[in-house]
Amino acid sequence: MIVGTAGHIDHGKTTLVRALTGVDTDRLPEEKARGVSIELGYAFMDAPGGGRIGFIDVPGHERLVHTMLGGATGIDHALLLVAADDGPMPQTHEHLAVLSLLGLTQGTVVVTKADRVEPARAQAVAAEAAALLEGTPLTGSPVFTVSATTGEGMAALRAHLLAEAASVGAHPAADRAFRLAVDRAFTLGGVGTVVTGTVHAGAVAVGDELRLVPGDRRLRVRSLHAQNQPVQRAEAGQRCAVALAGIEKGEIERGQWLVAPPVALATDRLDATLTLWPHEARALRSGTPVHVHIGALATTGTVAMLSPEVLAPGASGVVQIVLRSPLAAWHGDRVVLRDAAASRTLAGGLVLDPFAPARYRRAPARLAELAALQADDAGARLQGLLAIAPNGLDLQRLAAAQGVAALPAPPADVLLQSDAQGHWALGALQAQAAGDRLLAVLDQFHARHPDELGPDAARLRRLALPRLPEPLWRALLARAQADGDVAVRGAFVHRPAHGVRLSATEERIAQKLAPALEAAGFEGAWVRDLARDHGEGEPLMRVTLARLAQRGELHQVVKDLYYPVPTMRRLVGIARDVGAQAAGEVTAAAFRDATGLGRKRAIQILEYFDRVGLLRRVGDVHRVRADSAWLAEAA
Repeated sequence: MIVGTAGHIDHGKTTLVRALTGVDTDRLPEEKARGVSIELGYAFMDAPGGGRIGFIDVPGHERLVHTMLGGATGIDHALLLVAADDGPMPQTHEHLAVLSLLGLTQGTVVVTKADRVEPARAQAVAAEAAALLEGTPLTGSPVFTVSATTGEGMAALRAHLLAEAASVGAHPAADRAFRLAVDRAFTLGGVGTVVTGTVHAGAVAVGDELRLVPGDRRLRVRSLHAQNQPVQRAEAGQRCAVALAGIEKGEIERGQWLVAPPVALATDRLDATLTLWPHEARALRSGTPVHVHIGALATTGTVAMLSPEVLAPGASGVVQIVLRSPLAAWHGDRVVLRDAAASRTLAGGLVLDPFAPARYRRAPARLAELAALQADDAGARLQGLLAIAPNGLDLQRLAAAQGVAALPAPPADVLLQSDAQGHWALGALQAQAAGDRLLAVLDQFHARHPDELGPDAARLRRLALPRLPEPLWRALLARAQADGDVAVRGAFVHRPAHGVRLSATEERIAQKLAPALEAAGFEGAWVRDLARDHGEGEPLMRVTLARLAQRGELHQVVKDLYYPVPTMRRLVGIARDVGAQAAGEVTAAAFRDATGLGRKRAIQILEYFDRVGLLRRVGDVHRVRADSAWLAEAA
């Protein structure tokens, strides 16, 4: 169990932790000189059976609430301290707001400095502190009156905390991917760079590879301490120190996360549920500038109300938060907002989607997705989204957003597609509707263009389902082809009963051209050259070759440049072999060398392969699509 302190400055938080653990959490010279906590402090108390309770001691000054928030996120149990001589003070109220908006339900109120007042005064403050909790998630929390100086009440408080620690069950995020919120980084002689933080989810072992996010650094775990003891494995709910190989202290910032690589992400826009603090004087509206606190990080951003349009004090709604700088956040993470001046706490809630869209964010379909994301477990969220997402889901991206390495298996009737870019799923009803739309648009195309074989696959997608992700489009087209609803000839898609017929003149020219097209080899044949060499008019030659391409008997790589099917199969085979030697990547230079072509022609052919679905352009290279139907036809 991790216990976090809270309360006004000089109400005895550090003194209480020292009395419980024997550790002075004020480690900085300035803290010791002034007697005021400035940074987060850490201490541990042994429990029966070998367990340990971790303490995070937070500063109480009004200007350090952002530091308090960094320590409070991820704690299991809150100790709200109220000095008997002062009673509740401004930071008592704000720290209580923070704890409430973080959703903490386990806590204890401690009335400190009981030795400085009469018993009646201590009792009155205890009653006042208990009343403060009414209407918050901490309502009914026990109240202890203590003096860390004389020891009064300390044994009872210690026993209470040990009992609370013994009753803590399995961490709710134990089965998720590893995530640690970094709140401190330092260099230790003989060890190297060390970061500390609370493990929010999952587990990590010595030797594991982790990602530091935001960022793309991959790091190896050299050694671990959990709850201030050397271990081989650390788990969710523990304070953890991680020694890292391959990075300097100055390259790490508070607020970054160490995470398992499958869930590494960063976002500058997220959707969340939000509750406005009931004691806030003004409603929350779109355009409100705020300070955003997630994990150990604070950044600035702007609120965009999704539903309702205005959030009244005490009310809850769904918002989008547009961030000034990227941060890492996952579904279910707690978010707290403070005002633009960082002078008061406004609202708190839960992250729903760290990959929030900039467009259509208030559309009914998007609001339905956000409602589905509020389900209790990842499986229910997946099924809810599959039931309503018209354009399917990127399962790999969704899993990362949920903080899990993999999602539960989707229902058997969904349309699935996997490639090097991710794993995709389209719900059964949506797949049926998309398939019907595909066929309807194809029929319309045939009716308008009876002399054409059909549109190429990329054009048909633009006409029928432009927002459907390309991997799901390929899966949908393959299903329609397997069911016999469509035929695919070369790059063109058509109904099986539909075809392009050649005139007698076109048949004559086609038979005469076959040897010349084959002899052109990898360079291909141009319309003007074929017309000249065979004594035919260029317009008639252009029409004939275009109709042959529409029948799938030729490939038009660029305007007026044609290749016969056998030659194209050989070129596909070369592209496949080049990719096999370079982890699936095909560069223009490698393809040029393998074919003996000039650079310009090699690029033209590769771009054609991009269009017809053999390759995918990624930066300056082309990647082979492992599931492309073209590979089966390669020579």
